[in-house]
Order: sequence, then C-alpha cells, then structure tokens
Amino acid sequence: MILDSLNNTEKIECLHPLFKKAFDYLKSTDFSKMEDGKYELEGSRLYVSVVSIFGKEKKDAAIETHKKYIDIQMPLLGVEKIGWKPGCELQEESTPYNEQKDIAFYIDRPTAHTKIYPGQFAIYFPEDGHAPGIGQGNIRKVIVKVQVEE
Repeated sequence: MILDSLNNTEKIECLHPLFKKAFDYLKSTDFSKMEDGKYELEGSRLYVSVVSIFGKEKKDAAIETHKKYIDIQMPLLGVEKIGWKPGCELQEESTPYNEQKDIAFYIDRPTAHTKIYPGQFAIYFPEDGHAPGIGQGNIRKVIVKVQVEE
C-alpha cells in the first residue's frame, strides 16, 4: 500500500508503465463536471470509476482483494478511511474470489486504518487487503483500475 499526495507522484510513476498516464489523468481532469460511471483510458488495461457512496462504519466495511488489478483510490469530496491488512495474513473468505469481477471478500478485520483526504491517493496492490468506504456522510471518489503486468 502507498499513501501520498498528487503533488508527489513522480517517484511512484516508475512502479508500473501505466501509472504516469493514470496520475496525469487524475491531475488534469475536472471530476466535478463528470457523472458517476466508468471511463476507459486504455480499454480494460486502465480505467477509472467515479462513484458516490455514503460512508459506513468500520464494522460494516469488508476487506477485499484483487488479483488482476491495482487500485488507486482518491476521494474527491469527503474524507474516506480505508482499512488495510496484508493479504498474506488474510485467513477467512466470506465470498470466494470471483474471476469475472476480480474480487474476493474476507471476514478478517483490518490491522490498520488510513484517512485519505481530497488531493491524496492510496494505492492497493493485489497483496493488499483493503476495506474501503469508511467515513461519514457523502463521499465521492475516483477508483483507478490498473491491470497487473503479466
């Protein structure tokens, strides 16, 4: 997991060939003029979902993992807290991995929580269990899906 500001992406962009394009898009897009929905930047290799959610309590946020995609999550409105636990420590699935949706859910509880403010982002790799959506009130966010290199 990586937590940082949009002002500090240069050192991170080298970690994946599509990260620079993803961060350039996040920095240059006025999301206030966009509807919620999915926007493809490079087909299924790189796409963005803009979503509006109502924040939930820690106890109601399930840990999830992905195998095919890296998540870059960035709040636009509101403060989001995301739980985290190393994937190698996750022990009990509540919903087995769904290959089509690229997601599995776990009963395990996070070992850490991070507050993410507008202008900041968090990156969750396949080895990062994460429980998003924790917060109060309305939260609008961008989730960038970056396909893992094979």
